[in-house]
Amino acid sequence: MRNRPTPRAFLATAAAAALALGALTACGDDASSDTGAVAGKLDVVAAFYPLQFVAERVGGDAVSVTNLAKPGAEPHDLELNADQVAQIADAKVVVYLKGFQPAVDEAVEQQGGDRAFDVSTAVPLLDATAGHEHEGEEAGAEEEEHEEAAGGKDPHVWLDPTRLATIGEKVAERLGQADPDHAADYTARAATLRTDLDTLDKEYAAGLKTCQRREIVTSHSAFGYLADRYDLEQIGITGLTPEDEPSPQRLAEVATEAREHKATTIFFETLVSPKVAETIANEVGAKTAVLDPIEGLQPGSSDDYFSVMRKNLATLEPALGCST
Repeated sequence: MRNRPTPRAFLATAAAAALALGALTACGDDASSDTGAVAGKLDVVAAFYPLQFVAERVGGDAVSVTNLAKPGAEPHDLELNADQVAQIADAKVVVYLKGFQPAVDEAVEQQGGDRAFDVSTAVPLLDATAGHEHEGEEAGAEEEEHEEAAGGKDPHVWLDPTRLATIGEKVAERLGQADPDHAADYTARAATLRTDLDTLDKEYAAGLKTCQRREIVTSHSAFGYLADRYDLEQIGITGLTPEDEPSPQRLAEVATEAREHKATTIFFETLVSPKVAETIANEVGAKTAVLDPIEGLQPGSSDDYFSVMRKNLATLEPALGCST
């Protein structure tokens, strides 16, 4: 596993720079221009794409949402610059998921105050091993390390549409507290979002109801909520952090499991190299396909949460031999 640098030293410098920036802009004519705020709109900062999606759908034209994670970048590894720390300090609402992005957690602790909303408080998070199938001592050791790194919980909660709907309702409450004049509008839009997510949930339940296989072999163990919701079994090559490098023993174990379950497809992601998935696929005579955890969108993409989730379903159905 590659050791990622702690953001603490950088963040302290960035925070100091942000405070200096705030002092300078306060003397100018438009102190909000450096933080992306839009006049007349509630300034909201979202830590990464799914939270941006919810904030925009619930907030509508009453909010201006800034996503801290750039398109095409892996959000786990986000490092904040001084401008982003200033955005967190100036936002009326900060929507984040504690434990998913250490740099954001630290910035929120220093700058967020009671304006920050941790979406993991909206719904119970699954254990890091939920929906997983692992075999062997090596897999068990890697599993324990992944659990420790994630506080024992899987953060990828947005891959269950019903849980995301509940998060939307809680985001509406927080926006309403910050902007009481539009509270009823936020509540109404959250209800519409739930209706749309319930429709998506029904599509998944119908599409994955009758399948020849229920095991999904994935390059990154991000699909525990999808597996839990739709009675699937996740066989993760690596853990919750997509940069984890599997040992040769783990690769051999996954290949054995893939053969046992007659897997025809090994899934990889848009933001992570497909090489590990291709290695397993070549070993067992399977093909590869993208299964997107929707941690972020590609630069210039016209997709949104709904379109990517439906692409995932269209990929899963033939891969698992599902009949509708």
